[in-house]
Amino acid sequence: MTGYEKHKDDILRRLRRIEGQVRGLQRMVAQDTYCIDVLTQVSATNAALQSCALALLDEHLNCCVTEAIGHGGDRAREKVTEASRAIARLVRS
Repeated sequence: MTGYEKHKDDILRRLRRIEGQVRGLQRMVAQDTYCIDVLTQVSATNAALQSCALALLDEHLNCCVTEAIGHGGDRAREKVTEASRAIARLVRS
């Protein structure tokens, strides 16, 4: 089971909304919309992606990592390292 299983519909809804935002960006560029207006929408799309990523990370920490820590051992260390690397990727992006 994935950590986000309980909120899968919400995650999919968010991703569909982001997909719509990207299509809107394509239309804006095709219609020669003013640069700053396009950049504003790019920023909004980035924020939506970050929000979705944070929701997924939260689910991972609360489900997968917590469960592994409960079992202890190498699996727990692996999950914590995996989560730490995911956080580092999010911070760099």
